[in-house]
Amino acid sequence: MSHAEIMRALSGLLLGMFAAVLSSTIVTNALPRIIADLGGGQSAYTWVITATLLAMTASMPLWGKLADLFSKKLLIQCALVLYAAGSVVAGLAQSPGMLITVRAVQGIGVGGLAGLAQIIMAAMIAPRERGRYNGYLGATFAAATVSGPLIGGLITDTPGLGWRWCFFAGVPFSVVALVVLQRTLRLPVTRRAVRIDWLGALLVSAAVSLLLVWVTLAGDRYPWLSWQTAAMTGGAVLLGLAFVVAETRASEPIIPLRLFRDPTIALASFASLFVGIAMFSGTVFFSQFFQLADGRSPTLSGVMTIPLIGGMSLSSTVSGLLITRTGRWKYWLVAGGTLTTLGLVLLGTVRHDTPYAWVAVFMALMGLGVGMLLQNLVLVAQNRVGARDLGATSSVVAFFRSFGGALGVAVLGAVLAARVSQHAGDALGPAAGSGGIPDPRLLPEASRVVIETAYGRGVAEIFLCAAPAALAALLLTLFIRETRLRSGAEPGGGPAGASVGGTVDDTTTARR
Repeated sequence: MSHAEIMRALSGLLLGMFAAVLSSTIVTNALPRIIADLGGGQSAYTWVITATLLAMTASMPLWGKLADLFSKKLLIQCALVLYAAGSVVAGLAQSPGMLITVRAVQGIGVGGLAGLAQIIMAAMIAPRERGRYNGYLGATFAAATVSGPLIGGLITDTPGLGWRWCFFAGVPFSVVALVVLQRTLRLPVTRRAVRIDWLGALLVSAAVSLLLVWVTLAGDRYPWLSWQTAAMTGGAVLLGLAFVVAETRASEPIIPLRLFRDPTIALASFASLFVGIAMFSGTVFFSQFFQLADGRSPTLSGVMTIPLIGGMSLSSTVSGLLITRTGRWKYWLVAGGTLTTLGLVLLGTVRHDTPYAWVAVFMALMGLGVGMLLQNLVLVAQNRVGARDLGATSSVVAFFRSFGGALGVAVLGAVLAARVSQHAGDALGPAAGSGGIPDPRLLPEASRVVIETAYGRGVAEIFLCAAPAALAALLLTLFIRETRLRSGAEPGGGPAGASVGGTVDDTTTARR
C-alpha cells in the first residue's frame, strides 16, 4: 500500500484507538468522585480499572486468533460496537457492582481495538517501515491519555453534566471510527475452516481472573497466609497447567506455545508484562495522589499529569521515526527500561508537600521511558514471524502487557489501601475500617492533613513497589538479540520470512 492509502486506512484505526484509550483515561480523575457517589471503597476503585484490564487481557488472544482466521475489518468493527454499548450502560450504572460488570464488557471491546489495531497495521506495513507508523499510534495513545483526564475532569466539575458523561463521551468517536473504517480499510479476507480454541480461551480467562480476585481480596477479606489464599493460588496454577495441556493438543491454539521457542518473542512478552505493571502504576494512581494527597480538583489533576503523557508522546514518536530511518531498535528498549526505572524510584521519594516541579520532572522521566518500550516491544516480536502467526504474536505481547497492568493495579491497589489505613490510623474514622475513599473537602482541617499525608506516603510507596518491575523489563531487554527490521512483506500482507525462530535474510528481502 502507498503512504496515502495507509494513512487513509490508518485514520479509522487511530480513531478507534483514541476511543479505546479515552475510555480508560477519561474516568481516571473522576474515579474518586464516582466511587464516593456510588458508595464504594478502595477495592471498588481498583476493580473498576482492573475489570477492564482483566477482560481486555483475557480477550486479546481470542481476538488475535480470530484475526488470523476471519475479516480483520469486521472484527474491529464488532469491537467498536461492543465498546460503545458498554460505554452507554456504564454511564447509567447505579452501584459499584453494576459499574464493574459493565466495565468488563467495555474491556472485551477495548481488547479487540488494542490488539487488532497492531495486527492490521502489521498486515499493511512492512516491519522496517512500521516504526514510523507506530509513532503515529503512540502519539494517538498519548493524545487520548492527555486529553482524557482533562476532558473527564472538566465534565465532572461542570454543573449539569457530572461523571456519567465521562462514559458517554467516547461513543461519538466510536461511531465516526466505524464509518471511516468502512470506507477506507481494504484488506484481504482470510477464510480457513478451523475450530476456535474456546477451551483455551476459557482456561486462560479463569486462571487470570482467579489470580486477580485473590490479590484484590487478600489482606482485606482474609489474611495473605490463609486457606483462601492456598485455594485460589492453587486453583490458578491448576487452571494454568490445564491451559498449557489444552494448547498442546489444540489444532489452532489461542496462544501457540511454539512461539515461545523463539527467544526474542519470549523475552519481549515477559518484558511487556513488567512494562504493564510499571506503566499502570503511574497512569492509575496519580489521580489519587493529586486529589487526595494534594487537594486538587479533577480538572487540575488532569493538567498536572501532562509531563508524564508528554514524555510518552515525545519518545514514542521520535523513537518510531528513528527506528524506521536506521532499522536499529535495541538501544531504545534499553534506554526506555532505564528511564522508567529511574522515574519510578524518584517518584517513590515524593510526599504530599513535595514541590510540583520535582514531581513533574520525575513523571516526565517515567513517561519518556514507557514511550520507548510500549509499541517497540510489539514491533520486535512481529519482526520474527510470518503472516500465519502475525495476529497471534501481536496478541501474545499485548496479552502479557495487559496482564501485567491488571496484576499491577490489583496488587498495588491492595498495597495502597493497607498503607493508607496504617499511616492514617484512627484519624480516618469509619473510612479506615471500611476501605472507603474519603472526600477531603468535607473533613475538618486536622483530619484532612492526616489523610493527605497518608495518601502522599502511600502512593509514593507503590511507585517504589513498581520500580523492580521496570528493572526486570530492563534486564530482559538486555538479552534480546538485535536483528535488523525487514523491509519486505509477503503478498498476503504479513511480513516476509521463515517460521518462528528462523533468521531474516536482508539481501533476499531487498531483492524482492
